[in-house]
Amino acid sequence: MRFATTAAAVAALTGSAYGHARVYKMNVDGATTEASPADKPVYIRQPATNDPVKDITSTDIICNKKGATAVEGSVKVAAGSDISFEWYHNTQGDDIIDGSHKGPLQTWITPYVEGIPTGAVWTKLNTESYSGGKWPVDRLRDNKGVSEPVTIPASIKPGKYIIRHEIIALHESDTAYSENPARGAQFYPSCIQVDIEGTGSDVPPGTWDFQKDYTYTDKGIVYNLYSDDATTYVAPGPEPWTGGAGSGSGNGNGSSPAPTTSAAPVATSAAAAVPTTLATQVSSAAPVASSAAAAAPSATPSKAPSAGCKKRRSRKARRSAH
Repeated sequence: MRFATTAAAVAALTGSAYGHARVYKMNVDGATTEASPADKPVYIRQPATNDPVKDITSTDIICNKKGATAVEGSVKVAAGSDISFEWYHNTQGDDIIDGSHKGPLQTWITPYVEGIPTGAVWTKLNTESYSGGKWPVDRLRDNKGVSEPVTIPASIKPGKYIIRHEIIALHESDTAYSENPARGAQFYPSCIQVDIEGTGSDVPPGTWDFQKDYTYTDKGIVYNLYSDDATTYVAPGPEPWTGGAGSGSGNGNGSSPAPTTSAAPVATSAAAAVPTTLATQVSSAAPVASSAAAAAPSATPSKAPSAGCKKRRSRKARRSAH
């Protein structure tokens, strides 16, 4: 056990140069989306850095540190399509995220607004959690940064939306951030602007408020990666919504309020069309605000590493300088 703990600490230190990550691209039905520039697509509200968000009461937990700034593009997605996300450390093609940063991946949706979509307006589309002896971050690394596909419900009402994709890294989540700001779960959210086409009429329930419903008492957020049974881990949030009115409202709030920062999107009447070319179309026109959207784990140490990511990076830098 002592050896395992030491090994975990060494792994955390040696991998810290590539410890963090962010989404650089979204794929639709396996086809890559056009982007300009290639490493920073205009349809993603890119944060300035790849650092995590740990304060779940901050608006940064929603769309990261630049989530209030709308971008000029959006991705056209046919209802019923499969989408996936490409994660990298700094640029496309580099390392992805350190293997110590294990945890779930989740995908959410809300009607488009130009500002931050605050309040109970979010609907979960997918949770990828521990299974088959691996965490989703392990599978992400195995797949060279590409996430597992997530299906957009075929019956969703067309219109402009924001899709939020996140990694929740649990390597320091044995202690809540509220108790020790040097530790805590690390959230890596990215928000992608999309224009969903189709003929459906189902409106995402929109019952989840990240700032209120993500809590430091949630066992999916305060969790000991090194001693708890990974097979019993439950990621935070409601059951995923798959269309209709019977799923996705796990917090007991059945209402679907409009986002609080601005009007939600106008539904489009464009017919659903699965992308047929290699690159999925990205609209470069500025998004227009619209009416309300109707729109058994392997052997692991029993104690978490005590050093934070920044401290690890500085130690590694000093070693490299000698």
